[in-house]
Amino acid sequence: MGRNYEEIIEQWRFITKEKKADIVVLDMPLLDTRQKNDNLTGRFIADMVLQIIAYVAQIERENTRVRQRKGIDAAMRRGVKFGRPQKEKPEEFELVYRLYLDGSYTIRSAAKELHVSHDTFLK
Repeated sequence: MGRNYEEIIEQWRFITKEKKADIVVLDMPLLDTRQKNDNLTGRFIADMVLQIIAYVAQIERENTRVRQRKGIDAAMRRGVKFGRPQKEKPEEFELVYRLYLDGSYTIRSAAKELHVSHDTFLK
């Protein structure tokens, strides 16, 4: 329902209060909004369960990000390269580049001559 604690609670409230739709959590009957809990204790327990689940989801997300960062840092220390491999400069690059600087080629025509995109040529 959301990516963090506040978003989960806000989405639940929006769906049930503003949209006036029911939510049914199949494996958790306490969180079935079709059952109108007119008693305060039932609503309190349902709200607490929802908040605990949202809290656990938030903590798990934070832990996942920490583990991911540690994995990336360890890979970088081992020399793993991230991203797309850099293209080699074509042999005729220097000549075409000089012609571009002289105004004989536009960026697009120079890139076409080298068989690269104009963005790659500019880089």
